[in-house]
Amino acid sequence: MTKKIRVGLFGFGKTGRIVVGEFLKNPAMNVCWVVRRSHEDRGRSLANYFGLDICKARLHALDEVTPEFFERNPVDVIIDFSGQSGIHAYACAARQGIRLVSAISSYGEQELDMLDEYGKEAAVLYSPNITIGVNFLMVASKVMQRIAPHADIEIVEEHFKGKKDVSGTARRIAGALSLDEDTHINSIRVGGVIGRHEVIFGLPNQTIRVIHESINRAAFGQGALIAAQWLANKEPGVYSMEQIVSESMAGIAIDLAG
Repeated sequence: MTKKIRVGLFGFGKTGRIVVGEFLKNPAMNVCWVVRRSHEDRGRSLANYFGLDICKARLHALDEVTPEFFERNPVDVIIDFSGQSGIHAYACAARQGIRLVSAISSYGEQELDMLDEYGKEAAVLYSPNITIGVNFLMVASKVMQRIAPHADIEIVEEHFKGKKDVSGTARRIAGALSLDEDTHINSIRVGGVIGRHEVIFGLPNQTIRVIHESINRAAFGQGALIAAQWLANKEPGVYSMEQIVSESMAGIAIDLAG
């Protein structure tokens, strides 16, 4: 029987709670604990939230996390859906070889430098948008741009009406395609759209559209699950979801060539 991956999660907000639920449902994962910023319900079993009697994992407050915390509560991988400050609490876990999957979009230069340092001692996968679909969109768009370098390219991002800033994912797509984000990103704010990204390639006689739409925040949990399993046998370093997609596409290309 394959040994389960022991998981500790940071973040128990709107998205974090859904991500925890996805990990609890996966038979390959053993959720050991969840850390949240507040002291609310500290020590409470996750069984109270998800109705799983066999779940023994409990909630912990952020200020409980010390180097000794990881010795008392060992895990194989940390999944971070908390916020910018989370990495400051668990940076010490790298010395114990605990792998890290981070999906934080608000890192500053200091936190990005900390990720690089973490990656010197343990395997890290960092993707601000960790859905497999968005990362497939980015890789596929790079391929299309290489095939048709003279195509007109526009990026359209749609989100819920209350979102004020331009999508960070759209900015990443623009950067990956070397496009000026101020002139090539088109933002739409309407209703309760969770997130939709589209890259449009305009050619004289045809139009190619690559589209990804998140219909439930569980997509982030599913991406984190894929990342955690992919990291299992990786050497220390910093990786991305794009690498997972690229490796799979490269394998298909080899099969087709053969």
